[in-house]
Amino acid sequence: MLVERVLVTIVLLPIGLLAITVGGIPYLLLIALVLVLAAWEYVKLFRAGGYQPAGVLVLTGTLLLVLGRAWDGFESAPWIISLVVLASMTYHLVSYERGRDQAGTDFAITLSGIFYLGWIGAYLISLRELPEGKWWVLLALPAVWLADSGAYMIGSRFGRRKLSPRLSPKKTWEGFWGGVLFGVLGGALLAALWQIGAGPAAGITPLRGALLGLALSLLTPLGDLGESMIKRQVGIKDSSHLIPGHGGVFDRIDSWLWAAVLGYYLIDWLFL
Repeated sequence: MLVERVLVTIVLLPIGLLAITVGGIPYLLLIALVLVLAAWEYVKLFRAGGYQPAGVLVLTGTLLLVLGRAWDGFESAPWIISLVVLASMTYHLVSYERGRDQAGTDFAITLSGIFYLGWIGAYLISLRELPEGKWWVLLALPAVWLADSGAYMIGSRFGRRKLSPRLSPKKTWEGFWGGVLFGVLGGALLAALWQIGAGPAAGITPLRGALLGLALSLLTPLGDLGESMIKRQVGIKDSSHLIPGHGGVFDRIDSWLWAAVLGYYLIDWLFL
């Protein structure tokens, strides 16, 4: 298992770093692929639980929101959201007429997937499009990864008090605060490194890196717990087995979704 995880990381990490650095179409294609795959896993999870979300609409709605965000920021969002809401309602009305008694619940699940993975996920695009955005992406996402790693290391060694016994029995408060420490220190160290490459005009400083790491490490675990809630409700451990040794795409980006939207607004409001 460990060998698989390391090999997959060695293969995928350079692809991600290259896309983040280059930006533009390569980055858009990577984010679109990741979010559409996560949307597909989302649909499969709920179908395993006996629900019937509209898979084609979840995937299409997610893709449209991501493409719209890349095309004109937030300008196209009103008509895209209106379209997917009306299309989803129509789909599930027909489903009910054909005998699906839980079509109303399916409708809610369809919309939730589109908004969570499409609207929130598209902040991965918005974060990259901030001024000097590649440096902010390379600060926010690795800070979350460092916080997750720190939480695991501290929690597995010193963890005693359960953080969320029903949602994630292995997570502890000791691990949580260890993750916060790693997030703050990691954010500060990464910012110090990126400050050299980005220059003073980017506004990246160790203090800002520490503050961003603090906010993200405090809040992004909710993304992980949120996906755990879905998986526990339907009785499935991983969203898929698409990534050897890592589970599914949704499993890998659950915290990054929160990091993207929180990071975008924190950076935009406080640092730019």
